[in-house]
Amino acid sequence: MAENVTPYKNQQATKKEQVATMFNNISKTYDFLNHFLSLGIDIIWRKKAIKELLKDQPQYILDVATGTGDFAFEALDILKPKKIIGVDISQGMLNIADEKIIKRNKSEVFEVRLGDSEKLLFDDHTFDAVTVAYGVRNFENLEKGVADMLRVLKPGGKAVILEFSKPKAFPIKQLYNFYFHYITPTIGKIFSKDASAYSYLPESVEAFPDGSRFTDLMKKVGYKDTKCRPLAFGICSIYTGVK
Repeated sequence: MAENVTPYKNQQATKKEQVATMFNNISKTYDFLNHFLSLGIDIIWRKKAIKELLKDQPQYILDVATGTGDFAFEALDILKPKKIIGVDISQGMLNIADEKIIKRNKSEVFEVRLGDSEKLLFDDHTFDAVTVAYGVRNFENLEKGVADMLRVLKPGGKAVILEFSKPKAFPIKQLYNFYFHYITPTIGKIFSKDASAYSYLPESVEAFPDGSRFTDLMKKVGYKDTKCRPLAFGICSIYTGVK
């Protein structure tokens, strides 16, 4: 199991509470920094992950840790589902998502709700697909969260999880570590005014059980046909599993 790193080392609050506070703090600059720090490549990664569902054509999708809704908006464009519900623990992030939904006139097909990703307030077998982009490493109890996503999937439904991973090949590994540990926190501090959030990012990626360790966890809680597809020399990975 992953080491439970937290954003704020000197706080007694739970990881869940700290993650909510962190995202509330950075919500207004989150989208800008995401695209800036990744040089826009995060958009390409999201599209690749969503295309894992093209053959399945899911009509009802749950987007866990939806944040400001970018992953869900890409899914709407590519998959054309009847409905996407986004759930997130941070009201600040959801406020930004709501603004986008209204601006893009998507209220009929996309709604967001405040909620705990590890205790989803939906019935068993509700969704054709469950998606998560850069959210599972923030779970307080990773196994519990991944298992609850399986619970709300319909039989035959698919989970698609996009998450940072750790490249192993020289020199990508060394460049990645330098960028993540030095450049990212510095830029994050300048623009977001929350240095801890962007120091937590590399720490949470380092602690996350990526690759086969994560697909093993997915199998353990009951997913079938689990796969890991590394992107960009292993900087990021797409995980899929079927109920």
